[in-house]
Amino acid sequence: MIKTDILIIGAGPVGLFAVFEAGLMKLRCHLIDIVSVPGGQLTELYPKKPIYDIPGYPKILAGKLISNLLKQAKPFKPGFTLGERAESFKKVGDFFEISTNMGTKLQGKVIFIAGGLGSMEPRKPKISLIDKFERKGIEFYVKDPDAYLNKKISISGGGDSALDWAIYFSKKSKYPINLIHRSKSFRANKDSVDKIFELSKAGKINLYLDSEVFSINGRNNHLKSLSVKDRNEINYTLETDYWFPLFGLVPKLGPIGNWGLDIVKNAIKVDNTNNYSTNIKGIFAIGDINTYDGKLKLILCGFHEATLAVHGAYEIIYPDKKKTLKYTTIQGVSGFD
Repeated sequence: MIKTDILIIGAGPVGLFAVFEAGLMKLRCHLIDIVSVPGGQLTELYPKKPIYDIPGYPKILAGKLISNLLKQAKPFKPGFTLGERAESFKKVGDFFEISTNMGTKLQGKVIFIAGGLGSMEPRKPKISLIDKFERKGIEFYVKDPDAYLNKKISISGGGDSALDWAIYFSKKSKYPINLIHRSKSFRANKDSVDKIFELSKAGKINLYLDSEVFSINGRNNHLKSLSVKDRNEINYTLETDYWFPLFGLVPKLGPIGNWGLDIVKNAIKVDNTNNYSTNIKGIFAIGDINTYDGKLKLILCGFHEATLAVHGAYEIIYPDKKKTLKYTTIQGVSGFD
């Protein structure tokens, strides 16, 4: 059983900054996210997209912002449960207990819901038997890259995530990587696109452009091959141990919508005069997933909400302790000195 002070649902920028603010108050955090790496949308959808409204940074790439936030949180040793979705919760004594879709159980005295636009669910292709072979050869997240080395890998997609993983595996696998994309052009960073064509010429990547998977085949309850066709109706059979359809993520409120929280237009209603608390004492919602009068869906606003929510959490966790605000310019932060 994982126990902590604050369970944070969502490891995007707002959730990560909450770890730092909680650490300043000597509160421990553990983050849960259905995406297999920290960063939420910034990591999965547009890591190389520039952001211009982060204080102190005239311009910063989304992926770099996440890297900096992880570095900022590191001294406070947060825990992570990644690639799993928060499914249900119940009160157990002084703790909230969350169960994930993989059966992991975690306990925290306070819950922060920092899920951005909601649970980021993979966009799944509409192919027969895809559910049958999910986690049996079909993976929508790369949770443990080393587990797939020296396997026959196929990747579908034309965005940054698909190309980044194709490049990564092509450098480590003894088999060429199959990269399948339904267009002739990619929607990814130019450097990555150039690298893909270089690796294709070197025989490290087999490119199937203007093509898509139309059926899958298995043996002994595991994926065995993919059937691919191009725009000219030419078919290919690709022997494959693992297929990663990386078509991006779709935001959904998911199981949290059934937790008894006040929901307004697919967002969680909070009291912005009381540290962004929800209608359930001990549960706060911060970032894009919440709503209140005057709400602005900006990362910097989420940082502000996280800071105040931490102070609200402290009062619940330590009701008899006097809370003192200390400036980091005075107290410093251990690990950065």
